[in-house]
Amino acid sequence: MPMSEISELDPEDKKIVTLARSARARNGVEEGAAVRDETGRTYVAGTVALESLRLSALQTAVAMAVASGAKGLEAAAVVTAAGAPADADLAAVRDLGGAGTPVLLAGPDGTVRSVTGAR
Repeated sequence: MPMSEISELDPEDKKIVTLARSARARNGVEEGAAVRDETGRTYVAGTVALESLRLSALQTAVAMAVASGAKGLEAAAVVTAAGAPADADLAAVRDLGGAGTPVLLAGPDGTVRSVTGAR
């Protein structure tokens, strides 16, 4: 998505970026993520880094949505220093939301750098 379109994000998309950023900061983790399900409910998570369990923030947010009964996703956001969403993150979003679900990638300052489909 061109940068001019990113600056014109839907208010609901801006909301999930803000929630993802706050989860990252509040928990002091590498990434924060938020997803919005088909009913408009949001699920917010940070990176899980236990000795026996490792999940990215976006994988955790998708798992929370599934565990809460979500049947689909409208959008996802991840706040990270990484340059692109991880393939495993895109796969998790695609599994629940489908290939066209937008994934917003924002830097630690909350600036959206790209919007891609879950391919």
